[in-house]
Parts: sequence; C-alpha cells; structure tokens
Amino acid sequence: MKNSFFTYSHTNESISKRIKQLDKAKIGFYSIGPYAGSLAYNSAMQTNANNLLLAPRKGRSLLGGFTPNNIKGMDENHLKVVQSRSQHNLGKKVITNNLEYLIENCELVILSSNSNHVEKDIKEACYFRTKLGREDVLLGCLAGSFAYDDKTKESYVLAEKFQNLAFFSGFHRHGSLRNPLDSFTANFCHPNSLMALIGARMLDKLSPNIQVSPGVHNIEGQYIKAAKNISSIFAGFAYQYHCNNTGILPSVLTLLLNQCLDQAATVSMTRKERNQFYNNQPIPLTELGYGVHRIQASLQREAESEMVRDHTFAQLTAMVADVRGSMDLPVSGQPTRNFQAGQILSKYILSLKRLPISLSEFEAWCEAEGLQKGGLEGLKALRLWPKIFTRYGIELHDSSMINLLYLSIFGKPEIKPLIYDVLTKSRELSNFCQESVRPNFSKAYGEALYTIDQKESLELIIQAVKTNQLIQSDAKELTELNQSNSSNIIAPHLKAIECIEETLN
Repeated sequence: MKNSFFTYSHTNESISKRIKQLDKAKIGFYSIGPYAGSLAYNSAMQTNANNLLLAPRKGRSLLGGFTPNNIKGMDENHLKVVQSRSQHNLGKKVITNNLEYLIENCELVILSSNSNHVEKDIKEACYFRTKLGREDVLLGCLAGSFAYDDKTKESYVLAEKFQNLAFFSGFHRHGSLRNPLDSFTANFCHPNSLMALIGARMLDKLSPNIQVSPGVHNIEGQYIKAAKNISSIFAGFAYQYHCNNTGILPSVLTLLLNQCLDQAATVSMTRKERNQFYNNQPIPLTELGYGVHRIQASLQREAESEMVRDHTFAQLTAMVADVRGSMDLPVSGQPTRNFQAGQILSKYILSLKRLPISLSEFEAWCEAEGLQKGGLEGLKALRLWPKIFTRYGIELHDSSMINLLYLSIFGKPEIKPLIYDVLTKSRELSNFCQESVRPNFSKAYGEALYTIDQKESLELIIQAVKTNQLIQSDAKELTELNQSNSSNIIAPHLKAIECIEETLN
C-alpha cells in the first residue's frame, strides 16, 4: 500500500509547491462518530473549521453518534458550521459529502470508522485515489481494535497488513472537546518520520485546543489502543466493584498501563523491516516529539536478566496519556464507553453473584444499560485475544490482567467460580497482581517459600542460599511437583494463574 504526500516524481520546484499546498490543505474525516464529531465541533468552535471537510457514512446522519441530550448542549451556530463542512453545492442542489468527494478535495483523509468497516473503507479509499489520479492523498485511520481474516483464520494489528497506513490517536472524554476551555493531546503516526511530521502539523491546525505530535509507532500504537480498550473494561470494573476498598486501584491501574506498553514492545520485535525502519528514516526517531523515547524489556535467561527488545517510540507521551485517561474515573462527565462497560459488568456481578455466562449475556447487559455493543471496541478486541496472544508471542506475565478478564467472560463454566473469587475479593486480586507478573522461574521460588514445610521446597531454598544462585532445573521440577500435589487449599489467585497457563499456553 503506497501512502505518501509525495507519491509522484518531483523536482525541487514541484516539491516546494507541494509543501506549500499541504500547508494550506484540507483534512477530511470519513464516517463521523462521537470522536470525529467532537473534533469537528471543537474545530468549528475555535477556528470555524476552515480546513476541515466531513463525510458521514452512507445511510447515516452526520450527528447520529450523539444522543439528543448531547446535541441539546451544543451551540447552534457551531453545529451549523459542522453541518456546512459535510455538504457542497452541485448546481442548485446541496449534496452531502462522500468518501470520493473527500479524496478529490483533501490531502489528508482520516477513515474514522470502527473495526467493523475500516478495512473495507481502506480498500474503497485506495480505489478512489486511483480513479481520481490522487495517489498522493495520505490515508489514516482511528480504529483501535484487532482485525480478523476469515480466510486465513488469523488476527493481526491492522497497520501490519497496511504497513504504510497512518494512525491518528488521542484521548478525550465524552463532552470534553465540546468545552471551549478543555484541550487534549494526540499522535499522528506514520512509518515515515517526515510524513508523520507533516501530517501532525496539518492536524495541529484543526484547533489551538488540540495538540498533535508526530510519531512512527503506528503498528505499536494501534496495538496499544486495542489493548487499552480491553484494559479500560477492567479498570471500570475495578473502580465500581472495589469502590469501598480503593487501595487496590493503584496496583490494578499501574499494571494495566505497564502491560499495555510491555506487550507493544513485544509486538515491535515482530517487525520484519525493523533494522531498515530504524536506519532509513529522513528524520531520526529521537528528533520527533518529546517525552518517553524508549521502551525496553528484559527476559530471565539462566538466572540472568537480558534485554531482548528495545524500540524507540517517538513522542509516546500522548499515547500513554490516552491509556491513563481511559482508565480513570473523570471528575465531571462520562468515562469512555469501554470503562462504562466495566462498570456495568460490576453492577451485574454484584446483583447476580456470578460472572456472565457468555459474551452475548455481557453484551445484553450493556445494551440494557444504554451501551450499544457495536461501539465497544474493547469487547471486539477481547474476543480475538487468544489469536493475538499466540501470533505475537505475548508473555503470560506481560498480559495477566487481560488474561484474567478474558477468562471471566470466555472461560469454561467450571473455572468461572474461581475467577469470580479472584475478581471480587480484593485480597485475592491484589495477590494476583503481585504473583501473575512473575516469570515462571521466579514464581517457582515464590511458591517454595509458601510451601516451606515440604521437603522439596526447603531443599530448593537451601541450595539457593549455599550457591547464591537460582537453579532453573530444580525450580521447574518443584513447579511440576506442586501442580501434581495441588489441592483445594491452594489460594484462588494461584489456581487462576494455573488456569490461564492451561488455557493460553
């Protein structure tokens, strides 16, 4: 997939002309939901949306993603501006913009559709670029879920299939972008640092309240977005269910954030063009943006810590803010829809004293509370989690929170009472947070200290003290012995870890 502002051959003069053209170019958003609609409203409020064009999906109204109460709180004049940016005159007729019109009149087009439609929209946008001779229109997306191929039966991150696809991501709560005093940060990511820099500059002009920074982590950023949507469900549950024991929340929220980033670091290692990606950039990655420049992780090998992955995330701050913000309960307004789904999960678990029987039941709970399942990207991503886990080689200790949530919905009936105990008992959940992040080797020694009355456990610790080193082979034997001797007295959080290992390994 070719995707650049400079697709055609250029002379110095034509490049200069093109750059000046991009500086005054229009940006198009196709398929207008709450996110794109709020951006448009903020732009209308701050700059009269002079460089913005909108196109709703066929058969849908421009403001269909907003509730009547949302619309009542908006300024009528700003709404008129937003509406005017979705229409154009054709003779004496007023025509609603469509995707083809955006490709013809914009230099950057963001496909704002969710995971249900985005792949189809990408292919359609590419068709219109070719048809209109507009190959140098840059395409981006907002989609924050995992994709699935019916033919190959595989799941993947969308930007991996369309490797030059740009990715626009930022955090906002419902209503925040309709507040004239509020602001938010965002990333515009493209695998070419120069394209990222130009695109971010264009989007940054939408409003002085919207700060957009460039980045190259489109694949990793999309992964973080999908994992964040899942994690937001867990955060909403934890806030609601454990509201009387809030001491557990810092551990849960910190672990959810860290694991999103750890998983993205693992995904970055799957880049086949990784060396070229680093070395052939027109602008060094560390020269883009600000904030956290590096994510690195380590792996235990023969009792020694070795760094095995290291990826530069240019301007990661806005992405981290997105994850943090989606997992916090706001002081005013509504949290994200995935967070609300977690609150609903808590409500029904408290009422029914059990976990949902199936995903369908959980979705029914959400719809009964006014949340449409089509907008819950976190649930869509969670459905595909085992395939994603396997495809990218995600470590169990880097994904324990998502694993626990997955079993709470998709687990076998016989293990759900166990998962229920871990999720609903704060001490068990706290212990799970601590124990589940340990690699198997480290965990074996931890279990030995808990079962020190057993001969094998005591001997393992004695050898560690005498040699001043941990012995991996003996630890493995002890783990197998503990599993064979497992009984009902084992704590629920340890049993849950075993269930996760059996399900996902």
